[in-house]
Amino acid sequence: MAAAQRRSAGTTFRRSLLNPVALGYLAVVAAVWVWIGVDTLFVTHVDASMAGVWGFFVTAPTSFLFVSLPGLLPFVGVAAGALLQALALGAAYRWVTGRPRGHGRASHA
Repeated sequence: MAAAQRRSAGTTFRRSLLNPVALGYLAVVAAVWVWIGVDTLFVTHVDASMAGVWGFFVTAPTSFLFVSLPGLLPFVGVAAGALLQALALGAAYRWVTGRPRGHGRASHA
């Protein structure tokens, strides 16, 4: 029985990432980055646009660890932050929805 309940790391990763909460979070992150791209490419500004900071805000706090690194590493931090937060949200979703309801409690009839 215990062997049947063990899962490989890949299965756990997939189950944590492929659920409505994690996918919804990743969709929000993707939508923010599309908005940043549109703002950067197609909108003219008198001065600099602050739209790019939202990509870091939606993946905070993990992405903030990478902000001061050189080159393209801050964007690696955004990807790592999005993945880490999606996994955490997915694991929390699985924990909440996977728990048996009313198990171990006296039922009130």
